[in-house]
Amino acid sequence: MGTRGGGLYVGRRAATVGAALLLALLVALLALAALYGRCRQEAAPPPPSPGAPGLTAPPQPAPAVSSVRRLPRHLLPLHYDLELWPQVRPGQAGPFAFTGQVNITVWCLQDTDTAVLHSARLRSRGAAAVRGPLSEPGAAVEVAALRQEEAGEVAVLELRGRLRAGSRYVLQLGFQGWLEEDLNGLFLTRYTDRGQSSMLIASQMEPTYARRVYPCFDEPAMKATFNIRIIHDPSYVALSNMPAIDVSEVKDENGSLWTATTFNTSLKMSTYLTAFVICDFDYVTRTERGNEIRIWARKEAVKNGYVGYALNITGPIFSFLEDVLNVSYPLPKTDMVALPDFGAGGMENWGLMIFQEASLMNFPSDEFTSRKAMIALIVSHELGHQACEWFGNLVTMNWWNDLWLNEGLASYFEYLGATFVEPKLSLDKIFYAHVIQPILREDSEIARSLSESEDKIKGSFSLMSLFDNITYSKGASITWMLSGFLTEKLFIRSLTSYLKEFSFSNANQDDLWTHIQTVVDAQNEVQLPAPVKQIMDSWTCQNGFPVLTLNLTTGTIRQEQFFNKNNRKNTDSYNNTWIIPISWMRNGSSQPLTWLDKSSKMFPEMQVSESEYDWILLNVNLSGYYRVNYDQINLKRIARLLENDPKAIPAVSRFQLIDDVFALKDFGYVPIETAFELTKYLAKEDELFVWNVVLLNLIPDNLESTLKNHEVYPLLKKYLLKRMLPIYHYYAGFIRQNVDALEDDYFAQMYLEKLLATACWLGLQDCLDLSSELYAKWRDNPKYKIPFLIRRTVCCYGVAVGSDKEWNFAWEMYNHTDSVEDDEDILLYAMSCAKESWLLYRYLQYGLSDTLFSSNCTSVIISHVVSKDIGHRIAWEFVTENWPFLSQGYGHELLHDVLKVMGRFVKTDVQIQELQVFYNATLEEDEREAITMLLESAKLENIERRKLLIKVASWLEKNVDD
Repeated sequence: MGTRGGGLYVGRRAATVGAALLLALLVALLALAALYGRCRQEAAPPPPSPGAPGLTAPPQPAPAVSSVRRLPRHLLPLHYDLELWPQVRPGQAGPFAFTGQVNITVWCLQDTDTAVLHSARLRSRGAAAVRGPLSEPGAAVEVAALRQEEAGEVAVLELRGRLRAGSRYVLQLGFQGWLEEDLNGLFLTRYTDRGQSSMLIASQMEPTYARRVYPCFDEPAMKATFNIRIIHDPSYVALSNMPAIDVSEVKDENGSLWTATTFNTSLKMSTYLTAFVICDFDYVTRTERGNEIRIWARKEAVKNGYVGYALNITGPIFSFLEDVLNVSYPLPKTDMVALPDFGAGGMENWGLMIFQEASLMNFPSDEFTSRKAMIALIVSHELGHQACEWFGNLVTMNWWNDLWLNEGLASYFEYLGATFVEPKLSLDKIFYAHVIQPILREDSEIARSLSESEDKIKGSFSLMSLFDNITYSKGASITWMLSGFLTEKLFIRSLTSYLKEFSFSNANQDDLWTHIQTVVDAQNEVQLPAPVKQIMDSWTCQNGFPVLTLNLTTGTIRQEQFFNKNNRKNTDSYNNTWIIPISWMRNGSSQPLTWLDKSSKMFPEMQVSESEYDWILLNVNLSGYYRVNYDQINLKRIARLLENDPKAIPAVSRFQLIDDVFALKDFGYVPIETAFELTKYLAKEDELFVWNVVLLNLIPDNLESTLKNHEVYPLLKKYLLKRMLPIYHYYAGFIRQNVDALEDDYFAQMYLEKLLATACWLGLQDCLDLSSELYAKWRDNPKYKIPFLIRRTVCCYGVAVGSDKEWNFAWEMYNHTDSVEDDEDILLYAMSCAKESWLLYRYLQYGLSDTLFSSNCTSVIISHVVSKDIGHRIAWEFVTENWPFLSQGYGHELLHDVLKVMGRFVKTDVQIQELQVFYNATLEEDEREAITMLLESAKLENIERRKLLIKVASWLEKNVDD
């Protein structure tokens, strides 16, 4: 499943790969949907009517599952005959039920008098067991009782006779369930199309929701074929994994007509890949190599061409992946459905992929590479599951503990597919910026490995937690490294061999290592220091990653697990060792790959002379999943080299140097002064993606207001502006003269906003003037559109440097009937940028009005204001004064959020006591203790931060004029 967009991961995607990517796309595309809740107050929909006659009320949600119950291996499923009948008519009120019948052909492997299979939240409507195939039924085995074990999510059929090993049986089960709106299992969702309210039914089965839809053997290794029949209202179309082969009419017990859609027999697949959609959508279609591709969406979206780009790239990505891996897509059709509401960015159901609407749509006139890139990445990720890889459909992991075999490799190949259809993208820069760098930041704090042992997965929460950035982004990063040291040719050859052996079956990571080893043994070009399994297990079976420390005097490289030395007193648990491929260069010349296969090793070829021009660079272009800590000799030489000729070091390696040294600073490996030494050269840095990592480290968004009120600010302003001016003026020229010229500049679309916002935050007059100019242009002509890639910053500083007239215009445009949600979100933020205290207080007062805003916006407004340098005290006073009213709508969650922000400004016990006076009267005792601990921790962090900023100020005073 994809990680972007929430749900399991990112939810699919995202990423992050990408949280920044997804955020940019979602903000841009919310206008397409016109479906989601708006902050502006609107009439609420009528409440649902009571349950339909003859139906009992739906059950309350079951409690969280305490354990993941593995099924006994007495029975092996071979085939499912499944009928589903969701009893939904257009325009009817809920609640809605669905009924069904499943006949499961099983092979008995061991004599048993019970049949155990998964079932959750379903009501039984009878069960039977028959010997032999249904076409030639033998004697029935009487079912004495059917017992539902809710805790284990299993149904147990207790039989009066025994099922005999070596025989085939058919388990027949009728069932009933309820359609919820929770986006899991078989669910119902409501949306608006062409101004009309509508409903649709769809499914999300991964990881263990198939058991909520029909009784089944709901484990990835228990694959079977499926015959599926869906009964639905005639005004809807039904879709499933395979093409429809028959459409007929059926009548219910009241004589009402329904449509029955029957689908062709599926290929052998896991239950989590079964999929159903029942909707009133339109579609666009094309054929690629005999594969009929259809993209389904709201009729309005199809008519307006919003899914045209996704359609145009799907076929070429399919073909690219097939050609790369030499494996053909085995199905005759591919349906892709864009749902207005879906919990993940996308889901790879074989033959019927389901996506969050924003993951597939863009305006036909929109040429911005960043939006197309996001669509291409998500589509490519899901097609990787579909067509060509072991990550999911063709070859599936044995159990969820090897989920990274699905998602990590799909995440790797998604970038290859996306850059194939969008060649303007830089594969290495995007992969490093959106995959490797973010996960290195996260992985150092997470105590879990890629491939977990099965006994560690002890609950549904644990299972769901596997759908995280470790699985997706670390899995992709390890794959990138593997492909690098094997060479892409050997890597692809190994995957192709693997696929051909394990097609339509299951495997674990050791099976892959075996195939790679076979390919490596058959050639002489690539020599490895250890067996493939030993190398790769060191990366997949251990948590964390290494940092390499290089001593150039001796040529010694030492490895240790990267951990936070500031917080960890017991380092005994951080003693993992990896087998590490080291790509390196000396004085600009690439050197042969070498390996570190022990905790410390001397490399005579890495000893340097006394010349200042003799330098070493490890992990060139971030080819390995680790950080590098250079000694002072090499760092000074690299810093000097960057000041004289930054292009002598590849752009990705410059990115890596900055990110590594600041991470090393954060975790106590190097002093802050060492990190700042590598920023002196920045006046010559012309890569936005490098500048972005610099600014994220120097000026984190959540510390802007703290830094603004510290004596370091004027020094930082002078130091940074001197270095920012060249790249700022380069892009400001485009903004003023020809912003459309940036439509192919992916990193400008992703990172120019941060550069511009920082320049304005530092008080650069040209930046403030530019924001005022563009904002005034919009005021003079409301039809003018401020360039989207800088709209948030321009609106913020347009309000900040203006008067109440500018603020009032933002308020007027926010309330404009034609404003769309992306503009509303930007304006909600911009109005909190006012520099007049009375404007901020008035804004907060507006937030209390239920005639001006819907209730969910009040907390958004407070959160925006409290984060501003002059707003945090105003917001705090506002919250305390209005707490009786606010607590009714938001409870303690809002107070916790506000206190977290207030904690950034706590430096003394007196300040904590000031906050305690209020929350002691509003919170329960356990909550008071938690908040006190939070504030005490914040106080210590602020004290340490102040010490750090004193060091920064001292360094800046000495270097600000260099």
